[in-house]
Amino acid sequence: MRVVRTLDDLRGARAELAKPVGLVPTMGFLHEGHLSLIRASRQECASVIVSIFVNPTQFGPSEDLGRYPRDLERDLDAIRPYTDIVFAPSVESIYPTGFDSHIDVGSVSQPLEGEARPGHFQGVATVVAKLFNLAQPDCAYFGQKDAQQAAVINQMIEDLNFPVELRVLPTVREGNGLALSSRNVYLSREERAAARVLPTALFAIRDKWRAGENDCGRLVEVGREMIAQEPTIKLEYLSIADTRSLQELPQIQGSALVLLAARVGRARLIDNILLGRE
Repeated sequence: MRVVRTLDDLRGARAELAKPVGLVPTMGFLHEGHLSLIRASRQECASVIVSIFVNPTQFGPSEDLGRYPRDLERDLDAIRPYTDIVFAPSVESIYPTGFDSHIDVGSVSQPLEGEARPGHFQGVATVVAKLFNLAQPDCAYFGQKDAQQAAVINQMIEDLNFPVELRVLPTVREGNGLALSSRNVYLSREERAAARVLPTALFAIRDKWRAGENDCGRLVEVGREMIAQEPTIKLEYLSIADTRSLQELPQIQGSALVLLAARVGRARLIDNILLGRE
């Protein structure tokens, strides 16, 4: 495994790799969810590049950029068996003095996380586009937990003709159902126990839908009532949306995404489940 920190070093190392090349973009502090993506890339591609970069442009001014968990040496130890190149650049390498270009993916980035975190997806799309240009991957791996992010990247790939196959893998969960996230480290024992209601609410909506309920308003109310039983949790949104556009649906016909975001103590958690066909 080779660790590179400059753009030129990444380009040089990439030129030596066998194809196909898989890219797994991360912000580090890796958990089993990240490792599932890296292992899948190892199985499906001849070479694997993992980026570790806490991207400042996708954090808002009041968000947790400064305290976002970081442990590069731990991350390197975890991915060593699966990875050919680790790209761990400085902020100055990615955004040099005078940097003034951004990618706005449009309507799919506007609801839900886009409304809650203005500018977030512009930062995500811009850094991923730079990674695509630098690493020249054949496949890129993202997790279903960040479903709207995956939809934004998919739209960008199609619109800008990136020769990259997007691979979105299932959410990895703890034994209690909580979706794995680097921000779970913020949770106290009591908060972690309370947060279990979030996936429980999603699964309850799925069960109600499987029983024949298609009205999204009634399905959302099932989830809201369940989450309200945990007074320490502050629900930001619970939405049933089209799998591609992320626009809210009045009724489910075919497939849909159920997405939520909530504050649990210092942590802001997101989760989702897919209803119907992928």
